[in-house]
Amino acid sequence: MTDHETGSPTGPALEPSDLGRRVALRRQQLGLTREQVAARAAAAPDYLRYVEEQPATPGMGFMLRLAEALDTSVAELVGGTAELPAGLGRAAARPEVLVLTVQECRELLATHGVGRVAVTVADAPAVFPVNYTVAGKLVAYRTAPDAGPAAAAGHEAALEVDHLDDAFSAGWSVLVVGPAHAVTDLDELLTLEENAYTAPWVGGGRRQWIAIRPKRVTGRRIRVQGSRRRSRTPGPDAADTGMDSGVDSGEHA
Repeated sequence: MTDHETGSPTGPALEPSDLGRRVALRRQQLGLTREQVAARAAAAPDYLRYVEEQPATPGMGFMLRLAEALDTSVAELVGGTAELPAGLGRAAARPEVLVLTVQECRELLATHGVGRVAVTVADAPAVFPVNYTVAGKLVAYRTAPDAGPAAAAGHEAALEVDHLDDAFSAGWSVLVVGPAHAVTDLDELLTLEENAYTAPWVGGGRRQWIAIRPKRVTGRRIRVQGSRRRSRTPGPDAADTGMDSGVDSGEHA
């Protein structure tokens, strides 16, 4: 139970709902505290904590204010777009395309996540989603030795990482290009295992590391003029990756 939107929750602690996880993640992406979001949404910080940490069912009025406070939509917060492809938002009226510096690209890459690696399989181009990790000068991912992403080893490979914000038709994209190799060196393997953010989402005992040593790192950001969006300060993982600093601004579409 709660004392509506201005009181503190009572009762035993339960697991957070999907809504709570999405709200907390979005708040962290924007670099906002609970107090800041609660003030924007005209709610008590304790109630926002309850929404994030308990299986809450807020009313539509609060949800609309919360979506506005988090620069997103109610559909995004409740997972209504979870099974749809990213990029459903219509183009903004005044988009601004920015060229990212190498350092900005490094910081975005170092937050970890899912990227797409482009390889050639059976003489045909193919693109595979992979959970990637940044460790020193390497961008690496785990796969099975006979899986498609393993075909990058011994060749020049490209890995793209991006983030799309449907609510504002905005986002960013970073492209890494360089030679890829299957990791066999013990020290290199230990470094990658220590820096691994997550096991591959697809599971299945994928233990073969494929590492790309970047030669070109480029990026673009689409920003909507007039948005309240604050630039996010990268988290503690966004350290200098030591990747090569060559940038070809025409490389990234």
